[in-house]
Amino acid sequence: MSTLASLIQSVGGDRVDVTNLVPVGASPEDYQPTPRDILTLRRAQLLVENGGGLEGWLSHTVESAKNPALRILVCADGLPLRGGNPHLWMDPEFARVYARKIRHALTLVDPAGAADYARNARAFDKRLLALEAWIRGQIATIPPDQRNMIVFHDAWTYYDERFGLRTIGVVEQSPGQEPNPHALADLVTLAERSHVHAVFAEPEYSPKLLRALAQAAHIATVTDLYDDSLGTSGPVHDYVSMLRYDTDTIVRALR
Repeated sequence: MSTLASLIQSVGGDRVDVTNLVPVGASPEDYQPTPRDILTLRRAQLLVENGGGLEGWLSHTVESAKNPALRILVCADGLPLRGGNPHLWMDPEFARVYARKIRHALTLVDPAGAADYARNARAFDKRLLALEAWIRGQIATIPPDQRNMIVFHDAWTYYDERFGLRTIGVVEQSPGQEPNPHALADLVTLAERSHVHAVFAEPEYSPKLLRALAQAAHIATVTDLYDDSLGTSGPVHDYVSMLRYDTDTIVRALR
């Protein structure tokens, strides 16, 4: 997915040729691989995946590629999943762990580039530390009793834990599963009781349900957060810009 591709490019720099299997704007959770993806894996030296149950379609694709030389890095391995939620990269601290794992994997594939990968990884780590500090300062400007979120897609667990927000409701409990009218009514009640200011979603999801919820609860609709994918335009072109954009968007909506 494009968020992982951004981490790889930040560590690999000019020494790596990164191909993103899941197109920008698509969800890695329900992606349908193509014959071109199998060909890409057949030629690749390293596959970097998130793991944690995110890319359920990927193992069969790897088997179909029949590339015994392919190294596979599963970034989520060894990290604490909360309730099976795989979106660890939304916490910059876990993104730092991902970057270290990526540096090690690239060094195994290309030992001659070890010094370059180490230098790039150190520089990127500093950017991630600065990003985390900046986000913490921005979230601190939201009054504590206004830090409740209802989201379409449950991608914010680790971001919330790191920065003190609360996701109190989720519209789509699993990919492709829309809520029934009773569940939607419960979300409206929850929004009203918890004084939620907005309901949040990503551009790849239909805004129809969000608008119905927002209208019933008399709250705002935000449809341009990013997590599984980067954006298709300039402001959200890499991992760091994605989290800066998301944070700006959340702070404006909740404050």
